Amino acid sequence: MLFYITRLLKEIINKDTFNFVITSITQEIMMQQKKRKVIVVTDGDKVAKKAVELIAKKIGGRCISASAGNPTPLNGPQILELVKKAPFDPIFIMIDDKGHSGKGQGEKVLEYLLKSPEIEILGVVAVASDTQGTQGVKVDISITKEGQVVKQAVDKLGNLKVTKPKILEGDTVDVINNADIPVIVGVGDIGKMEGYDSVYKQSPVTEKAIKEILIRSGYIHDYI
Repeated sequence: MLFYITRLLKEIINKDTFNFVITSITQEIMMQQKKRKVIVVTDGDKVAKKAVELIAKKIGGRCISASAGNPTPLNGPQILELVKKAPFDPIFIMIDDKGHSGKGQGEKVLEYLLKSPEIEILGVVAVASDTQGTQGVKVDISITKEGQVVKQAVDKLGNLKVTKPKILEGDTVDVINNADIPVIVGVGDIGKMEGYDSVYKQSPVTEKAIKEILIRSGYIHDYI
């Protein structure tokens, strides 16, 4: 396909313009390849941290453990620097607003990262909570506590939502609505969900959510 496009360009534009176009395309491709591939998890407490670290190690990714905290202890520039220093992809970061219904530290970090040309966010694991007064976010799919893939939202316990079934409600998800994120997967409280996602059970719900993002974003082509 690229061969035919190249021939067509040669026929319709002059040499200098052709070289400029090819150089620009090549630079864009190289820049895209250099971008660090990131998955964002909207939970940062100690249990979530253990679960995300476990899954990152299991699939061969890198977890930025310093991003964990309730609320998020670092700002956007600090987390970006850690992402850039990670030895390999995919990279997992955690953000958390600690129940803040407005724009908290976690959402400010996500806003900053979304604007960075140095990373590509493959998707977000949107974690449900009991926080009141949030806008919530429409998810692409959710993983129930039993591990089922469903096309609606779940609650904090990982059960299907009855009211506003398409909207996942959480304290660190509102900013996602205004972002261009390829895949948004909803889950209940990471590492918990009435024991279904316990780290002692290898956090299967969180693992499935992350693998769905990796597949649906095109990072991998099948389950690993």
